[in-house]
Amino acid sequence: MHTLHQAVAQCRTLVLEGPDDIGRSGLLGELARHGFLIRRAREQLQQVDPTRPYRELLAAPGLLAVDGSIIHELVYGPLRRGHSRVTWIQALDFAEAVAERDGALVHLTSPQIRDAESAEATSAYERAFRTLTRHVPVVTVDVSGLSPPVRGPASSSPFQLGRCTGKLTVG
Repeated sequence: MHTLHQAVAQCRTLVLEGPDDIGRSGLLGELARHGFLIRRAREQLQQVDPTRPYRELLAAPGLLAVDGSIIHELVYGPLRRGHSRVTWIQALDFAEAVAERDGALVHLTSPQIRDAESAEATSAYERAFRTLTRHVPVVTVDVSGLSPPVRGPASSSPFQLGRCTGKLTVG
């Protein structure tokens, strides 16, 4: 599986992961229009078992898209606090749970690097997904190529539902 279109067609579960402020809402909206139930885990990860809320989300029936933060914690925990609250064993178990649910991780990227932290985060995400791809399919999506989300009913807008002509860039 190499493209987001293939992932949408073949997967029951998609977990979106990427740097801060990458703009997930448009893609989550599109997945909702394709029949995916959109879920987010609680803001704060639990101390004892930070992956538990995600495993509970994966128990839901049907198509599921999760706005993830497990990989986010692996990346930003060390950058901001010096350590991650998620262990690699927990992250690998989570990846395998996603794969068992006929799922994939969606690695959201953008060529825009704002500062030193975002450059380090970009590199850390690449390393994390290289490791996780041994346990779960990973689809990389460049969000800079996605069309803007629909904000309201616009009668002749080229971005109206079902008439979006923008191309998706997948890396």
